Amino acid sequence: MTRAEPLIAFRDVRKVYGKGEAEVAALAGITFDIHPGEFVAVMGPSGSGKSTTMNILGCLDTPTSGAFVFMGVPVQDLDRHQRALLRRNYLGFVFQGFNLLKRTSAVENVELPLIYRGVGAWERRRRARVALSRVGLADREHHTSSELSGGQQQRVAIARALVTEPAVILADEPTGNLDTARSHELMRLLTELNEKSGITVILVTHEEDIAAYAKRHIRFRDGLIASDDRSA
Repeated sequence: MTRAEPLIAFRDVRKVYGKGEAEVAALAGITFDIHPGEFVAVMGPSGSGKSTTMNILGCLDTPTSGAFVFMGVPVQDLDRHQRALLRRNYLGFVFQGFNLLKRTSAVENVELPLIYRGVGAWERRRRARVALSRVGLADREHHTSSELSGGQQQRVAIARALVTEPAVILADEPTGNLDTARSHELMRLLTELNEKSGITVILVTHEEDIAAYAKRHIRFRDGLIASDDRSA
């Protein structure tokens, strides 16, 4: 991938559910590029197409038609196993629900993606500790979820996303279960990871103050892109 090429490209992507009279176009033909190192907020009302877009970006779904190209690879041409490998090796996910194993320590939660990669136990633990240190939780590695605050749990989830050194972090309403102070703390962390580590961040949110951390805002309406604006 040359420097001028986008990391992600959507070309007239459509996603249709149902058939005949029950047919619904979740995406009605959208086109955009995302370049390495961008911080993009995806916004829009319920049913606008933003969640469908994120599912396609996360290789959890495929377009009905059009092209989704990731690092020069036409993802719509990959089979399920190949998409799973792409997801495992290049994408990190952060969700509204922290999705941590309850009785498992922070460091063991962070190690999970590396187990799926077949990384050895010693190297897994080393990488997990580095990831926890990056999110400011080096002193909480042995704490279970019940021993951590909501903000700390979400930081563990971010460390788990970081441990595989992904090209992209996909964050789906990551502040939805946090209070205002913890929400802004989390967004400052994502901003720092974006600016200092160059990780591309794609954030879905309905909150304007959270979206303000992103430098680009793509707004969806009725399965189409209503606006695509960049901050100065």
